[in-house]
Amino acid sequence: MEEQIGAGMGIVVALLIMAVFGAVVGWIASKLINGTGLGLGMDIVLGIVGSVVGGWLFKAAGINLGGGMLGGLLAAVIGAVIVLLIVKGIKKA
Repeated sequence: MEEQIGAGMGIVVALLIMAVFGAVVGWIASKLINGTGLGLGMDIVLGIVGSVVGGWLFKAAGINLGGGMLGGLLAAVIGAVIVLLIVKGIKKA
């Protein structure tokens, strides 16, 4: 029983870290593009999607920004900026 509780707490902590990281990344990207944040929920979604896009993009291009937190943050912000620019382009069309 204790193992199940411990595993569940690990998932909760991982989700909280992902949400906080996503919020920071989304907020930075939205500030760069729009000048304002999009709101907590949208910043989290933008940050998580941007992290996936940035990670995939840099890996596909063979570019390594380093394995540390700063490299991951940079790749995630660049990915989130790309996602935001695509969404803005679709909205204008």
